[in-house]
Amino acid sequence: MAEAEKRAVAQKGAQDSFVFLPLIAGWLVPGAGHFLLRKWGRGALLAISIVCMFALGLAMRGRLYANAHDILEILGLLGDLGSGLLYIAGRVMGLGSESLQTTVADWGTRFIVVAGLLNIIAAVDAHNIRTGRKS
Repeated sequence: MAEAEKRAVAQKGAQDSFVFLPLIAGWLVPGAGHFLLRKWGRGALLAISIVCMFALGLAMRGRLYANAHDILEILGLLGDLGSGLLYIAGRVMGLGSESLQTTVADWGTRFIVVAGLLNIIAAVDAHNIRTGRKS
């Protein structure tokens, strides 16, 4: 009986050792945190939504924030960083570097920021599922 309890405790300890993996994976790659937890439908929906919003924002010639000089640009940069590897790939490829003064480009910038914020929410959701706070 004591051996079975030890195995159960060891298995629970092994499960708890990577609690932050869905959070980090979900931040880096949209939907990856849910895929790790075998929530295929939710992960696919989030991945498609976030990638499409980011791509539409770039297609509208939205701006990726590179540096911040005031509080609104800091918040935009934080939203952009929420996209994880999408933001890094966009910056490396030079996408969204020019600043256009059109309404469509402004909406594109908002799409990119909101995609990052949605990705952060999705990553935290995957972490909450992993820790058992949510099913």
